[in-house]
Amino acid sequence: MHGEEAVINTVIFGLNPLWLAVSILLVVYGVIMMEKFNRAVLALLGAGLMILCGIITQQQAIAGIDFNTIGLLTGMMVIVAISQKTGMFQYVAIRAAKAVKGEPWRVLLMLSIVTAVFSAFLDNVTTVLLIAPVTLLITDALGVRPYPYLFAQILASNIGGTATLIGDPPNIMIGSAAHLSFTDFIWNLAPIIPLIFVVTMAAIWWMFGRDLSASEEKRQLLMAFNENEAITNVPLLKKSLLVLALVIGGFSVAHTLHLEPATIAMFGAALLLLLQTWNEPIEEKEQAYEKVMSEVEWTTIFFFVGLFVVVTGVEHTGAIGWLATQTLAMTDGDFNATVGAVLWISAIASAMVDNIPFVATMIPMITDMGSTFGEGDVLLPLWWALALGACLGGNGSLIGASANLIVAGFAQRAGHPIAFLVFLKHAFLLMLMSIAIAHVYIYMRYL
Repeated sequence: MHGEEAVINTVIFGLNPLWLAVSILLVVYGVIMMEKFNRAVLALLGAGLMILCGIITQQQAIAGIDFNTIGLLTGMMVIVAISQKTGMFQYVAIRAAKAVKGEPWRVLLMLSIVTAVFSAFLDNVTTVLLIAPVTLLITDALGVRPYPYLFAQILASNIGGTATLIGDPPNIMIGSAAHLSFTDFIWNLAPIIPLIFVVTMAAIWWMFGRDLSASEEKRQLLMAFNENEAITNVPLLKKSLLVLALVIGGFSVAHTLHLEPATIAMFGAALLLLLQTWNEPIEEKEQAYEKVMSEVEWTTIFFFVGLFVVVTGVEHTGAIGWLATQTLAMTDGDFNATVGAVLWISAIASAMVDNIPFVATMIPMITDMGSTFGEGDVLLPLWWALALGACLGGNGSLIGASANLIVAGFAQRAGHPIAFLVFLKHAFLLMLMSIAIAHVYIYMRYL
């Protein structure tokens, strides 16, 4: 609902609904950034306050939840939870490292390529969950410092995830809000991603690559790894590959068939759940289903639910419409300047706060700009600027994207903590460089 159409309910104690809603939003974001409490709990508390304080009704809150995003995330999480049991991701990572004979820089490059590709077609959070532990195993075998490898993987996961609808949660949210298809993202964002990846890897080589070395003995230790041992369930591997192929194929034609990506993902998840235990007794089927469901990242799902409600509350007060008006005033209503502002503001803000809540706030703001620039395809450059800015901006700091924090967690547990300021020093300039490339790309292609 746009600001001018907002219906404000009876707000508690007669407080100003706009300031109350914005205060709840800022407190939720601020405490999330402190990383002292579970972010799903904070988002749900904020959502509850929006309703309890009378800013929105429960019906308005439910209407504000984007169930296409929720369904797509849940479906893909189920598919990956089952697929990872086969060991296929670990197989690919070990095979890639052995393909370059264990030469440290080439291993870093190959693992980064694997991370970028998987991030595009699964999602970047899932990819680093699967690849980071294998990376620590490989760096330990080579006797090299894991930080450059994990640093490169964080950047590669966010760069690769930028290329597709399902690669990064902000893209899922943007695609759902703007009714953009899987092929729309491939056609509009994927072309610039290889260039950004190559430039980033060249910079990482300049920063770390020249100093990476391993003895012949250590390299032979890596070459002795048997990637075939990673494959633990061949029948399930075949079923998983079949369903993944069907789902990705389904995404590419979903727009033509007037289907939402959530429908494809949820159907694929249900199909793989069925195939996983096709010939098992009913008791084992139930146990398998429960185990898969326990591996779904429910924290992330409920974080999204709460976040959508919090942003809906702010939107109903007209605050986001006001923000859109101020942005247009800052750029004098010039479309090109507005696109550039969205790109750079998204990138820098996403480096400072998690890009998911930032995008949740920006989506209704760009929708409100339709009243100035026009609806539909006219707004497409703004959506692509938001996607590139938010996804690539996530590389700017350790808290910029969920994938970054997951890798940092693995590093911490392995005894190789990643310092916030060290990462910021290396990553922020690389992020700005990628945004500069993206700016030129958007200007040349759309403006």
